Amino acid sequence: MDLELTETQTLVQRSARDFAQRVIMPAAHDIDEHERFPKEILKGLAELGLMAVNVPEELGGAGAGVVSYALAMQEVARACASTAVTMAVTNMVGEVIARFGTDDQKKRHCPKLASGEYVAGSFALSEPEAGSMRTTARREGDAWILGGEKQWITSGAYAGVMVVWARTGGPGTKGISCFLVEGGAPGLRIGKAEDKMGLRGSNTVSLQFENCRAELLGEENSGFRIAMMALDGGRIGISSQAIGIARAALDESVQYARDRKAFGKPIADFQAIQWKLADMRTELDAAHLLSMRAASMKERGVPFSKEASMSKVFSTEAAVRICNEAVQIHGGYGYIREFPAERHLRDVRVTTIYEGTSEVQRIVIARSLLS
Repeated sequence: MDLELTETQTLVQRSARDFAQRVIMPAAHDIDEHERFPKEILKGLAELGLMAVNVPEELGGAGAGVVSYALAMQEVARACASTAVTMAVTNMVGEVIARFGTDDQKKRHCPKLASGEYVAGSFALSEPEAGSMRTTARREGDAWILGGEKQWITSGAYAGVMVVWARTGGPGTKGISCFLVEGGAPGLRIGKAEDKMGLRGSNTVSLQFENCRAELLGEENSGFRIAMMALDGGRIGISSQAIGIARAALDESVQYARDRKAFGKPIADFQAIQWKLADMRTELDAAHLLSMRAASMKERGVPFSKEASMSKVFSTEAAVRICNEAVQIHGGYGYIREFPAERHLRDVRVTTIYEGTSEVQRIVIARSLLS
């Protein structure tokens, strides 16, 4: 087993780390405090090829592979989780279009996502009533017309293109299709931005479709398969995001433990603090290895659904524990906004919820074991 990174993976990781530390990290507090959608930072990520890491080069992407994407996500999330989630969803959208789009759809949308001409992309699957698909699409000549509502849509107010799921057939998963809707399309209404606990620099809105024209993506009634394949890959991204946030929390905890004195010596000298730090680092490394395994499997083209779910459930829950311990190590200072530990705990909490809750991941893993 070779755990060494390739030259390309190392280059992507270093480029992402350098940009994150120089540009993103100094802006992270302001992005969170003022709920600022960081357009200029996203443009910088696009210039580095990080908004379409796994999109083929002929479509404007970096073509660097899934492992490179996961490593880049860790570095960006380590600096600012809000920026990382926008990057993650835009990468997902680009991959879906590159894989299932027509030649025309690929040429029109993938280069714009990769270059930053589109500020972001959106993935519109969730609806107000969980477990159902009430949004519908009907044929009108050569076009499709959407009607319905989506909820919890990342970057919905800024997306240049959205991948939207709607019902085109009978009940169940076989009657769902996938569509492309461009930002600003007639009949598309953007709801108010959600006032969230964390990821406050990431735009989250509802979408309403009223006689909105859309393009079919992939084959009619094949939308469920597209969604499941996209979500499997997306779970690697969320795992990487959680790892990045947790790594930042651990870094700050180590530094604080060295600097903070109690009873005349650094709190790092106390065994209680040392054990916390040791457990945090151990869980972080285990999460990283699970994430790299899933990313490598996807990159090699072998089935990886179970491994992606294992990575997500472990990484996100471990990251929540790590960020909670970081606040504990900081004591009272961990509870105030002056220190980033407070932001990390707010940001990381949602990673156990979106792209499939921890409970859903356990169902996926169990079904794989029992099938």
